[in-house]
Amino acid sequence: MANEEPGPASVAALRNAVLRGHEPPPLPAVAKLPWYPWAVVGTVCIGAFMGQVDASLTQMLLPRLEHDFHAPLSTVSWVAVAYILTMASFMPIFGRLADMVGRKLLYTSAFLIFVIGSGLCGFAPDLPTLIVFRIVQGIGAALLTANSIAVIVLAVGPEHRGRALGLQSAAQAIGLGVGPAVGGLVLDTLGWNWAFWINVPFGLLGLLLGWFVLPQTRHLQGGGRFDWHGAFLIAPALTAVVALLNEGHTWGVGSPAFISCVVAAIVLLVLFVRAERRAETPLIDFTLLRQQAFLTGNLANFLSYATLFGVFFLIPFVLVRIYQDSELVAGLRLSIVPVMLGLLAPVGGGLYDRFGARVATASGMALCVAGLAVLYLFLDGNAANMPLVMLALAIFGIGQGLFISPNSSAIMATAPEELTGEAGSLLNVVRYLGISTGIVGASTVLALGLAAAPGSNGITVDASAEMLVFASRLVILMLGVLGILAGALSLMRTVPRKARGEHAVEL
Repeated sequence: MANEEPGPASVAALRNAVLRGHEPPPLPAVAKLPWYPWAVVGTVCIGAFMGQVDASLTQMLLPRLEHDFHAPLSTVSWVAVAYILTMASFMPIFGRLADMVGRKLLYTSAFLIFVIGSGLCGFAPDLPTLIVFRIVQGIGAALLTANSIAVIVLAVGPEHRGRALGLQSAAQAIGLGVGPAVGGLVLDTLGWNWAFWINVPFGLLGLLLGWFVLPQTRHLQGGGRFDWHGAFLIAPALTAVVALLNEGHTWGVGSPAFISCVVAAIVLLVLFVRAERRAETPLIDFTLLRQQAFLTGNLANFLSYATLFGVFFLIPFVLVRIYQDSELVAGLRLSIVPVMLGLLAPVGGGLYDRFGARVATASGMALCVAGLAVLYLFLDGNAANMPLVMLALAIFGIGQGLFISPNSSAIMATAPEELTGEAGSLLNVVRYLGISTGIVGASTVLALGLAAAPGSNGITVDASAEMLVFASRLVILMLGVLGILAGALSLMRTVPRKARGEHAVEL
């Protein structure tokens, strides 16, 4: 296991490490297992599973929250966006802190924060309070995600990187698949509050396993100052951009709020970039973006996740409002996307290990676009076409499964070993910015499509089925364009020098 091999340990060593506040070594019996690196991968997969359960489950809650609080789409979407935006803002901060104080220490404490945030969300009395508690939950999720890829890559080495990241993608896909079904069941039986409380037992399990299984962080970066300027600027900068995308159509282009948000976004982003370029140890190392393969892969990463979560945002409204499904039935139908993604993710990782990234990612995104085309044609409110709608979602999920793991592996292959942590952190930031953009974009286009519906006021509850079909098709068109761009970038990707010797064939 590169750079993080476990040393000998005893029960006394574990106890003393805890008392000193240091990272304890893994349990001796676990560290001696021949498949110990895969135990580390499995532990990280618990966090990946839990985070994706919450992300997909929340999408199922949005139609119910819109109804219960009679809130417009732009407001309801913040329940999902606030969580994702918090993750994107804090992951670079936690990635750097983990390099200074230890990945294991922060990873395990993340489970506790996530559990606390989940419990508070379940007790939220109104929508603004729920959004605030989602931020707390998002901080815990950011701690979980910031170094997950780095931990996996360092645990298994380059020869098994694709397979290990494929397993992580599969765990995420299983979480995505379970989330809608569980969310629908909870909504039908217990109420939306319980959708957050079910995270608690998984969080406690992850806390125990992370503490006793994960290896100590080796070669901590003790030198250099923490980039406080960047840390203070990144969250408001990203928030200004997302707020502009989410609320801009409501404010109006000439409104003071719109103009102020544009100015704030530009100023904060410029200040953040300047701070990162001047920082001794920046949160985001922009030198990585000078590599064409790294930049191209991350742009495709952004677009693919925007497309995926745009679908996750749209489909619950389609199934509940247009087809009059119950929350449980809608959740089961939506699960076909992550289930197919999870089944194909290890295949995508294996294809990368054997052939490289180009054909796997381009073909995967081509399938995504094909699935969206079928969805556009047959999403018409006619129950007789529901099998074709499900087929479209299945094709889309297969395409995402073939795309995500090879693309992540290709991105990590371009980064120097000493920048593995920074590369993984930036990959995750781009991923969650893509998710936020997908949710915000789908919400905005759906609201604009409903604007002509009498009395809708941006609320799907008040819109007719015909208007919902029209608006939904606009969203699908937007997502199709994003998918085409991601596929084109995949075909354009270059093969970095360090990766050319890793594959027998690079297509």
